[in-house]
Amino acid sequence: MSPRPFVVVISGGTASGKTTIAQALAARLGERALLVSHDRYYRDVADPLTHNYDEPGALDTALLVEHLGALRRGEAATLPIYHFPIHRRLPEVETVAPRPVILVEGLFVLGDPAVRAQADLLVFVEAESDLRLARRLRRDVIERGWNIDQVLTRYLRDVREGYRRYIRPSRAYANLVLDGEGPVQESVEALVARIPSTDT
Repeated sequence: MSPRPFVVVISGGTASGKTTIAQALAARLGERALLVSHDRYYRDVADPLTHNYDEPGALDTALLVEHLGALRRGEAATLPIYHFPIHRRLPEVETVAPRPVILVEGLFVLGDPAVRAQADLLVFVEAESDLRLARRLRRDVIERGWNIDQVLTRYLRDVREGYRRYIRPSRAYANLVLDGEGPVQESVEALVARIPSTDT
């Protein structure tokens, strides 16, 4: 019987660098790692201009927890695929098999007790708000189809408050705090040092 996967949960504010760090760690670990983004679990949105994406209820975290439980038991899971340009999930799903290391990254994962209960290592990525806003502008305009005014409106209306209420307090649960402004490779090395039996 294979040992239970080692689960790393990585959180932080919008555009703090958590996704970049998680992707770099997954690349470093190669076939040993499976990366699961909480963004996959956003709910379908009827009116994206008024919808608040920056509060925990915007995501189906219960489904994420269900999938993590299956993966930890050695079972495959069918992950949703969320398409941001149309603000809804696609009909297709992605079936994934468990791997020795499961990386879970997202805004609210550290603040959710059911997600934390599945984790072996809890990580928070920090970055100053001005840098996070600059990164978010670039990402949402290029990758998600928003214009600059839409991004700024949502940032001022929802993102700042969501960070204050939900994300920043979750830092208290972290076993490890990483610098989202520093070299990504340094963060990867700090994580690799915490993951057992890493033959890389």
